[in-house]
Amino acid sequence: MADLRAVLENAGFTAVQTYIQSGNVVFDTTRPAASLEDDIEAVLEQRFGYPIVVVTRSRTQMRAIVADAPDGFGADPSTYHSDVMVLKAPLTSAEVMQVLSLKPDVDRAWPGKGVVYFDRLSARRTESRLSKVMSSPAYRLMTVRNWNTTTKLVELLG
Repeated sequence: MADLRAVLENAGFTAVQTYIQSGNVVFDTTRPAASLEDDIEAVLEQRFGYPIVVVTRSRTQMRAIVADAPDGFGADPSTYHSDVMVLKAPLTSAEVMQVLSLKPDVDRAWPGKGVVYFDRLSARRTESRLSKVMSSPAYRLMTVRNWNTTTKLVELLG
């Protein structure tokens, strides 16, 4: 994560902070949002030598992801493991919902704006069909973060 932070700082991003060991980064930039993902992907590929898919969200978008979550989503982690699938355009939540094959009485999912909210019953999480989406072509255009990480990133953004 120190290398990731240094690469972004050297590329001109400011206030760069990483969170846990899974590629979560918050930063400030004046670069246009339209090219931001491509710009970061190019910098990372140049430094690390292989392509890395980057999915970005602004501070406002991250706050909306949390605010727009289904009622009670993530509120009972002892009962449900809750994740947010953050989607990279052109992938849409409607497309992901069609790829999902929910296990009745285990999995639940809700489409959102640029995200899919997904949770699975903790006691039966090994029966979840979440892994099916992870083996689909759609998975290349998303990143999945647990609810705790999602809310922590919003806190880091201030």
